[in-house]
Amino acid sequence: MTRAAPAAGAHYRDRVTSALLTDHYELTMLQACLADGTASRRSVFEVFARSLPGGRRYGVVAGTARVLDAIQAFRFSPAQLDWLASSGVVDRATCDYLADYRFAGDVDGYPEGEMYFPHSPVLTVEATFAEAVVLETVVLSILNHDCAIASAASRMSLAAGNRPCIEMGSRRTHEAAAVSAARAAYVAGFESTSNLGAGHLFGIPTRGTSAHAFTLVHDSEQAAFASQVAALGAGTTLLVDTYDVTRGVATAVAVAGTDLGGVRLDSGDLIEQAARVRRQLDELGATGTRIVVTSDLDEHAIAALAAAPVDGYGVGTYLVTGSGAPTAKMVYKLVAREDADGVMVDVEKRSRGKTGAGGRKTAARRLHDGVAVAEVVRVHADGGRHDERPLQVPLVRRGEVVQPEGLERARARHREAVAELPEKARKLSAGQPAIPTTRG
Repeated sequence: MTRAAPAAGAHYRDRVTSALLTDHYELTMLQACLADGTASRRSVFEVFARSLPGGRRYGVVAGTARVLDAIQAFRFSPAQLDWLASSGVVDRATCDYLADYRFAGDVDGYPEGEMYFPHSPVLTVEATFAEAVVLETVVLSILNHDCAIASAASRMSLAAGNRPCIEMGSRRTHEAAAVSAARAAYVAGFESTSNLGAGHLFGIPTRGTSAHAFTLVHDSEQAAFASQVAALGAGTTLLVDTYDVTRGVATAVAVAGTDLGGVRLDSGDLIEQAARVRRQLDELGATGTRIVVTSDLDEHAIAALAAAPVDGYGVGTYLVTGSGAPTAKMVYKLVAREDADGVMVDVEKRSRGKTGAGGRKTAARRLHDGVAVAEVVRVHADGGRHDERPLQVPLVRRGEVVQPEGLERARARHREAVAELPEKARKLSAGQPAIPTTRG
């Protein structure tokens, strides 16, 4: 039997909700629990990573605000419910429950920009089992992506020092992921993005001038540069490596004058070329012209360019793919639930290699003279020592978001958290986490 195709525009309308950004088994679990009565049991789920990917020294929390938006938008439309029923995913009784679904529980977590380490309780969701379990996939898809990108971006920003990094990876990833990647990179220290969607949605500064195609469509490099300067002014950045870099730099200064804003290098030995171009610009009197480099940069390439006369970096492929670690390896696990007598009991997974710790956690960062020395995770504990900074904050109470904050606060928090880390956290080589996770 051939099922009728959705009406025109149906897919677009369904995208305004996050309810189907989930896995089939979330709803089949829900159906069984609704039938046996356990769906209403009070439950606590935690999001954490058992380890940091790729021998990283620390991770960066990003995507929290997007998670909260997804929870608020977790609604099933009539068309979606009809599809679930007609496709046999769940029965009508489950669809009736989902028709009225509204998350009414509590969420606590690490705020955006904060660092995390193995077993940090990055997010805690407390609600009925039914309310909380269906959020697993969408929460993990956001946090695993955004934390991975932010963690890579932070390493790149540290390697860049005071030189700005521009996010330029839109064409190297899924179109929706490109927008969230730009946001995550901005949280972790990047100064701007080429992605206009991210600029429009999140207020991130956008940058961009021209590609090689712009030069090639003109009859000469000089004509291309003259056109760009006429449109954007002498302060623009000209791409000078379409043909010959030395000739391109000379032409750029001849066209724009010594007030030329910048030149961009996108190929070749960037260290050698940057030094040669800097000498040429200075000899031509363009001493204030900046040099921006692009071309498949990662944190290691950026670090190698530290001694080169470079003024900024454009980073694409390696950023939006997490620089070798495209996921933060986070999991969403049930750690406590109500029993048949209404008493909360701790639960934990015990399978080999994937063990956890039952019970609701709190977390704090222990400091010595302002430097982080441990991530302290406690079960069933409130408060802490005088030398500890609490990490979790209230995010949702009874289904309502608590005091949402903007990206600038997340960026500031990231700078503060980086400043607390010990010096070994700045190493780019694979190694152990910068601070240990201890049970308080």
